Amino acid sequence: MDILSTSLLHADEVAQLGDLLISDESLWLDGRLTAGEFAAKVKSNKQLNPSSKECEKATQIVSSRLKAHPLIKSFSLVRRVHSILFSRSEVGDGYGWHVDNPFAKLGRRDLSFTLFLTEPSSYCGGELEVQNMQGSDSYKLAAGEVLIYPSTALHCVREITSGVRLVCVGWIESYVPSHEDRLLLFNLDAGAKGLLARHGRSAELDLIYQAYANAVRRLAG
Repeated sequence: MDILSTSLLHADEVAQLGDLLISDESLWLDGRLTAGEFAAKVKSNKQLNPSSKECEKATQIVSSRLKAHPLIKSFSLVRRVHSILFSRSEVGDGYGWHVDNPFAKLGRRDLSFTLFLTEPSSYCGGELEVQNMQGSDSYKLAAGEVLIYPSTALHCVREITSGVRLVCVGWIESYVPSHEDRLLLFNLDAGAKGLLARHGRSAELDLIYQAYANAVRRLAG
């Protein structure tokens, strides 16, 4: 599994974030201000002023949910969640093919995430496309669902043709830098948890958990 999608926020939490994001129109800035030189040429959207109290409160909500989510913790081996942005795209907006910079001021970018905050039926276009070995996969998730993918992947956001798309994007620095190593550990953790749920504790399972813990120690960067 190279990409993880899962539910992150309940409907009331999505509504709470929505209220914060629409509270003051003047808080929205040109999204190109946070893009690199190359990416800025293909980016068209608005982003919530990161220094505003609304952005700070919304960031705390998203960051705490990501860090506490068991599946995300297993998949990402989260060291820190950082550089969170809230993006609004309207008709004509989009973001062409680009790759995220490997580092930000607050940490390394191992994994990128997009948390969808508007229902897919409320806007047309706006699909997030992520490169794969033979092309790309397209994603347009329900409000409150998050997509996590390697920051090494080329990706884009298709042009909005109607409605408004609200998302939260950000990055995860993992304890384990290598995506291949994280997948190995994720599968090992999932298998061990499945055995525990089916058969309970055992001496053999203790050995698997020991191997997992020591593999994390060896592979951590």
